[in-house]
Amino acid sequence: LDWSFELVFSKGFTMDASVWVQSLVCALTTPKETLLPTCGIWDERGTWTGKKRRSPFYVNIFFAHHQTEAMRYKDSSRTEAWLSTGICIVEPFSENPSSIVSRHVAPCTGSSDPYCIVRIDNEAIIRTATIWKTLSPFWGEEYNVHVPPSFHTVSLHVMDEDSLRCRSLNVVTDSDMYNSAQVISSFGSSRDDVIGKVSIRKEALTAKPQGLDCWMNLTEIDPDEEVQGEIHLQISLLGDGKVPRRLRCRVLEARDLAKKDRNGASDPFVRVRYNGKSQESVVVKKSCYPRWNESFEFELDDPLADSLLTVEVWDWDLVSKNDFLGKVSFTMGVLTSACSVEQQVLFSINRLQLAQQEEGWFHLGPDEPKHSQDEGTLGSLRLQLRLRDETVLPSSHYKPLTELLSQSVGTHLNGNWPDLIMLIDETTTSENRQEVANNLVKLFLGQGLIKEFLDMLFKLELEKTTEPNTLFRSNSLASKSMESFLKVAGMQYLHRLLGPTINRIFEDKKYVELDPNKVELKEAGCAGLHRVQTEADVIQQSSALLQSYLSELMAALLQSALYCPLLLCQAFQQLYRQVQAHFPEPEYRKVKFIAVTSFLCLRFISPAIMSPKLFHLREKHADARTSRTLLLLAKAVQTVGNLDTLVCCSKEPWMVPLQPAIQQGISQLKDFITRLVFCQESEDLDLQTRMSLRCGSMEKEGFLFLHKTKDKCIPMTSPFKKYYVTLSKDLLSYSRAQHSKKSSFISLPKIRAVEKVEEKCFGSANVMQIISSEDSGQQETLYLDCKSVNELNQWLSALRKACSHNANTMSCYHPGIYKAERWSCCHQKEKTDPGCDKTRHGVTLQEWYDPLDPDLEAQLIYRHLSSVQSPMR
Repeated sequence: LDWSFELVFSKGFTMDASVWVQSLVCALTTPKETLLPTCGIWDERGTWTGKKRRSPFYVNIFFAHHQTEAMRYKDSSRTEAWLSTGICIVEPFSENPSSIVSRHVAPCTGSSDPYCIVRIDNEAIIRTATIWKTLSPFWGEEYNVHVPPSFHTVSLHVMDEDSLRCRSLNVVTDSDMYNSAQVISSFGSSRDDVIGKVSIRKEALTAKPQGLDCWMNLTEIDPDEEVQGEIHLQISLLGDGKVPRRLRCRVLEARDLAKKDRNGASDPFVRVRYNGKSQESVVVKKSCYPRWNESFEFELDDPLADSLLTVEVWDWDLVSKNDFLGKVSFTMGVLTSACSVEQQVLFSINRLQLAQQEEGWFHLGPDEPKHSQDEGTLGSLRLQLRLRDETVLPSSHYKPLTELLSQSVGTHLNGNWPDLIMLIDETTTSENRQEVANNLVKLFLGQGLIKEFLDMLFKLELEKTTEPNTLFRSNSLASKSMESFLKVAGMQYLHRLLGPTINRIFEDKKYVELDPNKVELKEAGCAGLHRVQTEADVIQQSSALLQSYLSELMAALLQSALYCPLLLCQAFQQLYRQVQAHFPEPEYRKVKFIAVTSFLCLRFISPAIMSPKLFHLREKHADARTSRTLLLLAKAVQTVGNLDTLVCCSKEPWMVPLQPAIQQGISQLKDFITRLVFCQESEDLDLQTRMSLRCGSMEKEGFLFLHKTKDKCIPMTSPFKKYYVTLSKDLLSYSRAQHSKKSSFISLPKIRAVEKVEEKCFGSANVMQIISSEDSGQQETLYLDCKSVNELNQWLSALRKACSHNANTMSCYHPGIYKAERWSCCHQKEKTDPGCDKTRHGVTLQEWYDPLDPDLEAQLIYRHLSSVQSPMR
């Protein structure tokens, strides 16, 4: 072995490592019945006692260095949008003792509870679920984020959740250690540790239009590199006549600087360097949005030589050294144009002299990167990232394309095959077929032709199928389109169908196992007082639980025929009747049912049971015990969907105890399909209309803590009260109870901005503000406190989308509060001050309940057709 380690017994007794390794290898390779009957351990009194054990020693092993190869998981399907982010897996983190002690990279137990924070320019957008007790987590989560064109960096920070242990970094006084604590606390809770990060610049994403799909090494957090914000500068030349003599740099203000002090702010000042000389501004106390409005002049260097002007922002500290907040550099020379190269901005002396001055907001960048000795040893993160920059034109520009596509799904009614759809089917590949199918489904949903589109795809698929057993089993355009249609049009139905059963399984937390080779008696616990459960007891109880879950689910499925969305009913009707007409033989009488269940059970219900978080049924991933229960239930549902218990029992005989429930489920499933197929559109029309998909509606609701400003002062105690908030198409209403008749509301057209609030204002990082204008012209602010960063960004996205067409929106705002006759963010005394930070109307998350955007889908289809012009010809 190349590892160096020390073996420590219970009472500190040590022995030679080679002797212990030989004993351990001998014990592990010896059959159970020939193991040593007794072994010795140290008891509490220090006496060596012999007890019967299956292993010769009880030891605590501490490895000084440990690194293993990560499991390689298959790629998960990628849903494309503006910025598509897929977080797959992290390789094991190294357990370096020095990192454990000083940096808290990994806990001393040799395990972690990792989660990821996704940030756009240091603004937290997404928090993944926590994967408990593992060094090789697999998330498989996908997110689509609409980002502003001016963003610079996408960063992912891998955190270790620790809700019990108090962090020692909060009490140290050393400046570097405290800054690390501030970096950590800004990403997760105050007790969570940063394991490492991955940063990807916009230029790297733009250089690869097809996206990134690779493993990336985690790097250590360096406080000098964790900079953010922008600075407002004005640069001009001074001199007599045509020859400039002096260079003036006017520092106006900065915004969104990093927080370096305990009070949740910084004490920033500016240091300007040029030609070997430096000047400093005054210090603005307790602000991340300082305003200096100071000018600095330097003797101009030789105009023919390239000289560097550097503007640095620092956080002033009284005792320890100052903290770096970022910098921007300017190269002054005889260049012909101004451009940006990394963190340097190139100015032309001649052009600057003609224009008199250059002014603008400049992004603050980090100092020179430091190469850490731990680089490459903190683990790796596998990512799928894709940046797409699409220009969506007005609807009139896409009218010829949408008309052509509409004609292609309608011509088959006259006996002519749809040539365009056939060409699209033939030119798609396995990499882009899911994306194209999703775009087509949303486009035809918007056009009201989804029934005709799916009907045409079913006919095309049947024409190519000769063996019924392979029908819709491949990843064809028809299969992918039907799968996308179920997710878009049936998500509300799925939540109502599966929600109660999934929640019951999560709440029960029962140990369920049918496979005798995987039964663990220690997990099952005791059957009663002084009686340990046997393997047969565990299997019997597990069978009873699974039958209960399956029976509850199948009964709910049968009952759901009353509220299944009308679009889904029509699609299943078309599929059933076409397959019945194509395979009329008696020996194929089950094929028409299997065609429906292949989509309903195998591609919709079963995946949702196995991964409820990915279908928005739960906020967090299931633990290992619950995951096994969900997997066994999904297997049972798949068996019901196959309408054949014999095949399953022959492959997995341990599923035999579920056979009675499966047989009953098959009967209920056939009854459900029969009700869907033979129901008339006139039956329960009111109920169908109420439960059907309402494309274009934007609804979100839930309990939040609210505070509405009525005066200039906010009390020191918590001003928030619990309200039930509902976002509808035209109103944002809130009341003290869910079904209260008395409620307040804000008209959505009156909302001018929806933005985040600084953490120091209310002691919470998940507070947002809604700024609206009254009829009198006076502005009012409503503060909402959310329980997590995900809930915060979901409400931000929903409100920003609902107000996307509002007029008179604000371009800047105050991220602080107006208290003690001034704004807490920039210290301005005028309450009507326009604001010190820019609004972020365009930063939104794509959600499953978003309204359809036919113009965007038409643009994406046009882009695909343009890329396959040669094959189509």
